[in-house]
Amino acid sequence: MEPFRLEHEHAGDQPGIVTLWLEQGGRPVVVLDHDLVLRLELTLKALPANAAGLVLASAAPRAFVAGADLKAIVELDDARLHAYLANASRVFAMISALPYFTAAAIHAAALGGGLELAMHCDGLIGCPPAERDGKPGRPYPIGLPEAGLSICPGWGGTNLLPARMDPAEAIRRTATGNPMTSAEAISAGLFDLVAETPETLIETARNWIRNQAGPTHRTGSPGRWIGCPDVSAGVLSALDAVRGELTTPSGMAVCEAVDTGLAKGWRAAVAVEQDHLVRLRSTPAGQAAIDAFFAKSAKKA
Repeated sequence: MEPFRLEHEHAGDQPGIVTLWLEQGGRPVVVLDHDLVLRLELTLKALPANAAGLVLASAAPRAFVAGADLKAIVELDDARLHAYLANASRVFAMISALPYFTAAAIHAAALGGGLELAMHCDGLIGCPPAERDGKPGRPYPIGLPEAGLSICPGWGGTNLLPARMDPAEAIRRTATGNPMTSAEAISAGLFDLVAETPETLIETARNWIRNQAGPTHRTGSPGRWIGCPDVSAGVLSALDAVRGELTTPSGMAVCEAVDTGLAKGWRAAVAVEQDHLVRLRSTPAGQAAIDAFFAKSAKKA
């Protein structure tokens, strides 16, 4: 098992900002399966402790990260699925614990677990879609679509997204599984900075890191989540405002995870998410929605 490629921006004798390039054997998308999570762990352990920052990027042309391994979510028994989810949470937390600023450079689709992984970074940096045949590219999707499969996020998305945009809109979209386009994400303020072109995305992410003032303050949870003092009150008000309209099993699971994060903290919220995800994937609605997704994907292949 090989680590991912690290691109070092040397600054004299120091390693400067390091860019970690996710890839999966030349595939057009990256999926968070067991092997990819293991490679990510190996790579994070190899990062220099004195780097000036980390840019998390993807070499896959069609997606930053397409999401979790849905096949694993379907096929693993409850204990093994809990272990898969918990292991990835532990590896994602390694990003949140780094002693320097981090930024996810998002050039294409970031869905489900892919967006959750990105939101473990301090900053989200976006860009316009890449041109195709000399014409403007189509906006790419950004969001947490799990509720559209009658399940729910499992790596903290319920507690991460409302800290980065209007919380009521974030909770509503998460509870209904309704992603944004990249253009909508830009308008919603999801990105901390937007590159002018895909070609300048990595340098824009590096510049964002360079412009962060002061030391990082690591607390054992991601740097931007609903438990942060500057957003928690607004998230609570938003949850109270939208909870009544989110009455599906997935919607109620999302609301419970948000409530848990505000009342009991980050780890408790992630545990609630994962319990609901394991439960919901075995319900008739969950099984039917996931089967329909696979059938639709097979027709496209």
